[in-house]
Amino acid sequence: MTDIPPILQIGDILLSSDIITETFCCDLETCRGACCIEGDAGAPVTLDEVMQIEDSVDRVWNGLSASAQAVIDRQGVAYTDQEGDLVTSIVGGKDCVFTCYDDLTLADGTVVKGCCLCALERAHRANAEASPFVKPASCALYPIREKTFSNGTVALNYHRWDICRCGREKGKALGLPLYQFLKEPLVRRFGQAWYDELCAVACQLTVAGDSR
Repeated sequence: MTDIPPILQIGDILLSSDIITETFCCDLETCRGACCIEGDAGAPVTLDEVMQIEDSVDRVWNGLSASAQAVIDRQGVAYTDQEGDLVTSIVGGKDCVFTCYDDLTLADGTVVKGCCLCALERAHRANAEASPFVKPASCALYPIREKTFSNGTVALNYHRWDICRCGREKGKALGLPLYQFLKEPLVRRFGQAWYDELCAVACQLTVAGDSR
């Protein structure tokens, strides 16, 4: 595809066009959930999400490490980082407090031993009624990052991280566009109607690019 503007607008949301043009698919068999334990700050969260996480803590408490429990007891489930952003609390300067390890069975039946998982999401998938909160939107949407400007405008950008190279390679092999890989969290965050409009725009751009 060529001549696609770098920034698109879907509804009232701005997004970088590479969310449509780039391919991606998490390769948990290779990375084993490294994005939950790499970096120097927690996952960005909203005040509303913090309240939902606090409501979920008791249901996941026993699955957290003793170190994570100590951090939560000391400073809560979130803190303000050096850039002034509200983020999930971390252990040892990097691991999210809700990190847990378990075997994960992929859709094709492959079992990934000792995969790094989110305790909140694991509880939700085990019993959505008892644990309605899935996980922070910033985690679910990654490698898309959301930013809200001072005027209230929301923008979505594709973030490239070295540890996700295997995800880019797998996405390319599958021919899976990033926005399709993240359909579930995008619908959960912005709604089905917005996602349908995104798909329509992507289709138009694909057809236009193929006709050149």
